[in-house]
Amino acid sequence: VQLQASGGGLVLPGGSLRLSCAASKTLFNIKTMAWYRQAPGKQRELVASVSSGSTTHVADSVKGRFTISRDSAKQTVSLQMNSMKPEDTAVYFCNIQWSLLLNTYDSWGQGTKVTVSS
Repeated sequence: VQLQASGGGLVLPGGSLRLSCAASKTLFNIKTMAWYRQAPGKQRELVASVSSGSTTHVADSVKGRFTISRDSAKQTVSLQMNSMKPEDTAVYFCNIQWSLLLNTYDSWGQGTKVTVSS
């Protein structure tokens, strides 16, 4: 299953971007949907996640600025990023955990680059 992420780009400090991610095919039993990011020279880190019950988790570094949302019917997950800072610069990856029969799978998007700079 492929995930298609979109919405990255260049933004000024203090600006906003909205990332979106959609699955290429119908998935059953979608569990957690999430966004990760990886800055140059750093490990990939979890930015935000939303469970099948719509419980959200947001990393402390983006709390109060980023909001994750999901549309289970459309199989999409979005990340609204406000009050952006240069340290938010990274490649952002969407992730969907889903299950089929007794197996759980992780699908990843190709990554979308976000640059916060003046």
